[in-house]
Amino acid sequence: MTANPGGGNGEADNPHSLVVKFSENDPLITDAGAVLAPLTIAYQTYGVLNAAKSNAILVCHALTGDQHVANVNPLTGKSGWWETMVGPGKPIDTSRYFVICSNVVGGCMGTTGPASTNPATHKPYAVDLPVITIRDMVRAQAKLVDRLGIDQLFCVAGGSMGGMQVLQWAASYPERVFCAMPIAAAARHSSQNIAFHEVGRQAIMADPAWRAGRYLDAGERPGKGLAVARMAAHITYMSEESLHNKFGRRLQGGDAPKFSFDAEFQVESYLHHQGTSFVERFDANSYLYVTRAMDYFDLAADYGGSLAAAFKGSKTRFCLVSFTSDWLFPTAASRSVVHALNAGGASVSFVEIETDKGHDAFLLDVPELLKTSRGFLDSAARARGLRAAGDAA
Repeated sequence: MTANPGGGNGEADNPHSLVVKFSENDPLITDAGAVLAPLTIAYQTYGVLNAAKSNAILVCHALTGDQHVANVNPLTGKSGWWETMVGPGKPIDTSRYFVICSNVVGGCMGTTGPASTNPATHKPYAVDLPVITIRDMVRAQAKLVDRLGIDQLFCVAGGSMGGMQVLQWAASYPERVFCAMPIAAAARHSSQNIAFHEVGRQAIMADPAWRAGRYLDAGERPGKGLAVARMAAHITYMSEESLHNKFGRRLQGGDAPKFSFDAEFQVESYLHHQGTSFVERFDANSYLYVTRAMDYFDLAADYGGSLAAAFKGSKTRFCLVSFTSDWLFPTAASRSVVHALNAGGASVSFVEIETDKGHDAFLLDVPELLKTSRGFLDSAARARGLRAAGDAA
């Protein structure tokens, strides 16, 4: 398949996944006060929903993720982005749980986003799409869960931006979330992270091919700007130690420098590859929208400045995970959520995992993460009356 994350016949309008459509009479009302209708949500499911509809797990994807959490991605041909965690026999065990993962509103893999065709103009929405928030993403997911006939999710889980969605779910719909697993996340975006996002957005908008957001109308894509945005962001996903261990100061083509501005160091070549491959699977305007959604996220601000108030009286069981080398969402951010949950009287466990893999650790094969997730879900499953790993069938 030709990579085409844009409009027209691409994944934005014709996704290779399940789709649910909401009519003009069932709109998404956004935090910006806009009415988004009709609304399309693209999603994937794995496993079987039990008769009681009590075994459903919603997986929320991170910034540049999608609904293809545990299947081959139709654009890249690569395995699902969280196959270390989701699948038969994995911590999120699809032989026991019914797993749902949807593309977020503002994305580019089939859920309504800037590359989707605006029915009013028959052209891509581009930057005419209303600005989206994390809460808007969660509202849309709740509409999908309603359509699937599920009253209460057994678990909502995700890392990074996905973890933000988990926290928003627990605050907005506490009675609908039996347990929650936010990983490498925070209750608000820091000023440093907002700054990194703005660098990426400016790189995209400075590309002449961006054309004030209307590049798809002209048959173009601001690939250079989007690649630079991805390169800058990717640095934040790794730790200094992991970059050093992986690349050091090794040169790309021999032992002697060429005294040029080409990609001389291996780390430069790696970043160029990350940028180029990203352009093939992601829409530039979607990058603007999802980064801005993360920037606006500040859960305490929605509850009078009190994060504890967001979770007051919550009966949801929580497990938070952070990583020692994650400087994008450091452990302190998770601890502040843990303190708020404790103050709100919630049931909460917390694990800080020692690793040099940085923020991306939540996507990788980190044994302690897999063990922690499996243990938490098994315990919650027994409390829910579901079979856990090791229980007799």
